[in-house]
Parts: sequence; C-alpha cells; structure tokens
Amino acid sequence: MANYIIKGGKKLRGTAETKTAKNSAVACMCAALLTQEEVILKETPRIEEVERMKEVLKSIGVKVSWKGSDLRIKAPKALNLEKMNVESAVKTRAVLMLMGVLTHHYANFKIPFSGGCKLGKRTVAPYLFALEKFGIKIKTGEDYYEIKRKNVIKGADVVMYEASDTATENTIMAASLAKGKTVIKFASANYQVQDVCFLLSSMGAKIKGIGTTTLEITGVDSLHGTEYYLVPDPIESMFWIALAATTNFSITIKGCPKDFVSLELLKLEKMGFRYKTLKTYKSKSGNFDLIDIRTSASSLKALEDKIEPRPYPGINIDNLPFFVPIATQAKGKTLIHDWCYENRAIYYMEFQKLGGQMELADPYRVFITGPTKLKPTELVCPPALRPATIIVIGMLAAEGESILRNTYTIDRGYENLYERLKKIGADIRELKE
Repeated sequence: MANYIIKGGKKLRGTAETKTAKNSAVACMCAALLTQEEVILKETPRIEEVERMKEVLKSIGVKVSWKGSDLRIKAPKALNLEKMNVESAVKTRAVLMLMGVLTHHYANFKIPFSGGCKLGKRTVAPYLFALEKFGIKIKTGEDYYEIKRKNVIKGADVVMYEASDTATENTIMAASLAKGKTVIKFASANYQVQDVCFLLSSMGAKIKGIGTTTLEITGVDSLHGTEYYLVPDPIESMFWIALAATTNFSITIKGCPKDFVSLELLKLEKMGFRYKTLKTYKSKSGNFDLIDIRTSASSLKALEDKIEPRPYPGINIDNLPFFVPIATQAKGKTLIHDWCYENRAIYYMEFQKLGGQMELADPYRVFITGPTKLKPTELVCPPALRPATIIVIGMLAAEGESILRNTYTIDRGYENLYERLKKIGADIRELKE
C-alpha cells in the first residue's frame, strides 16, 4: 500500500477534469453479462474497484480486457462460478449486483459476502425483498449468499425496501430479461442507476421512467452488445469543488454532471462559496448535462440548518463527507447529519488531528466549528473511500508536511489522483520506506 508525503498550503491553480464514475463502471460491468455479445464501456476509470471486478469476471470465464481507456467485456455461454476469485470478490460490494444477473444463468448459485468500505452494518434486505418478488430466494450462509429460483423469472410489481442504488440496479437487471412487465417503485434515480438504464436500453432493454422513482421495464428475450460512454463522476467533481472551497484557491473543474451537484452547489453558495459556470454541454452518451465551473476565493459561513444526504435529487450520500473539510473553514457551527451509516461520522473525527474543532454528538452527527487553521499531521487512511479522500483535502489545506499512509482506500475510487493533484500545484510525493 502506498504512503504519501503532502506539503500543504501550496497555491493550487489550473484545471481538473472529472473522470467517469466508479459506481457506474462496476454496475455496468455486471450488466454486460446479460448478453453474450461484446459490450464496450468507453472511458472506464482505471481504479482498484474496477480491477477487482475485472478479476472476479475473468475468474468465472468472462473475457475482459483494456483497449486504451475502454473496457471490453464478453461473457461466454456458460460461466464457471466454482472458480470465482473470492479474494477479489470480498473486496467490493459491487459483487452483490451479480445476483440479478446470474439468476438468468443459473437456478441455484452462491456469491461470497461483499466487502467495500467499512461503514457499519449494511443490510442486504433491499436485495432480498426485491428479488423475492420474482420468485428468487436469498439464503445467508456462513460466508456466502445462496440464490435460488424454481421457475422462469417473471415480471413483478416491486416496491423497493429502501431507495438503494445497488439494490435498484440489481432489480433492473433481473427485470430486463424477465417474462412480462415489471414496475419498480421507490427506485433510486441516482446517476449510476440512470447510467445502467441507459446502457441496458442501448443493449435493447425496454425501460420507461429513467430518472424517476418509478420504472417500468418490459422484459425482452435477449440483449445485444453495444458501446457506451459512462457518465462523469459527480462524487469526483465534488472532491475538486471541496478542495477549492477548503484551500480557498481558484481552479477550473470540467465535466461536472449538473443535475447531481446542483443542490451541493446551492448549499455552498449559501455558505458564501463563489464560482462561475463557464460552459454547459451534453455528456458523450448524450444522456447527461455537464458543466465546467471556475471557483473563486470565498469567505465561508456555516449554514443555520443541518447538512444531510437524501436520495436523488437530495445531497448525494457520497458527497456529504466533502462538507466536513469545508465546514472547518466556515465561520460558525455546522451540523453534519450522516444518518445513513453508523460508522462514517466517527471517521470524520480524524479531522481533530488536523486541528479541526469537532464534536461527535452520536455515531451519526458531528458539529464542526470554524474557521480553523488546519495543521499538518500523520494519519492512516480510514477504511472507507470518501472519509479517506477528505483527509487529502485537509492535508493540502494545512501548511506544512503531513504523511498519509495506506492509500489503497483512495485508489479504489479515484484514478491516478496523486499525479492529477500535482498538475494543479499540489506538493505530494510517494513516501518510500
């Protein structure tokens, strides 16, 4: 695992470009198994999470290869689940989305327990309650999930137990080849769910209501191959926005998915954050509106109301952590309510070691008083992607030399972040020991 030395307080300037979305990429990799024809995912991010899914798919017989930044996927007629790379599978929660895919191939199969970020208890109930409507049963073993069905999968009326992104995607994949019509209510309408829907539509799926919380899917007999451009990652856009707001430097951020950062930007405007929209245009898939923005030095103040996530179009659950470093630089007291995960708010308390004035009210709520002059320190990355990434922002804002250890957590979701930060003036280098 890499360790980094970060000398903070250096002037940042230049342009940061938003890469394509991690969460879309791994979901679309699973969806590609719904056809035996080749699916090409254009401009896929080269990140550790994608590599783990690539290892899983290759281990069961899927042809997966890179051609430049494009990921080519071709599933065989028969998969060899007995040879699944369990070591890679348990490192990514995305493996759960294979449930809705593999049930079209097999009436009985097993999937290892999923991993990913350590964010406390993360139930599979939304998967179970959705798939059981199709006649699919999920049984939990000692270290695996066993998925069974007796009959051909038929369309169903599904109410999602919660508006989970991955559970919604899983349900969509199951419905795409089911016999008859499926209606999914209380579906997530988040960016990665829309991306999966648009990919499947380009493969021949019949999906109505994309971008809403009610989806109507008419099952088809088969899907075909396609080429598809993934959506730029709004969570990565938010990283750059938070970096600019926390360090108070002006940078240009390209390719921000407009609809998925609009509320975050509004909240920041009300905190005093200054930026200008330079350009609005369509994503390469034609399905999403993108904006380029330029940030300006700002004087921030705390919001009177709490900052909390909600299903889209609310503040994205993965964008909430980025308000932590921003709040340390805002005048007044900010309440961040991370009600989704019982562990994540605890990770925010690492900012105390950077000099942040933090008060943990309970496992879900943190009060942050600012502005605070951050100071350098030595930290180990928390075992969760976004809490780890905001530590980088804090260290870049703190004048002096910091050390950040075990940065694999960050590499799971960000492509070559180390070099991209250097291009906008960050003083960051690898620590060799």
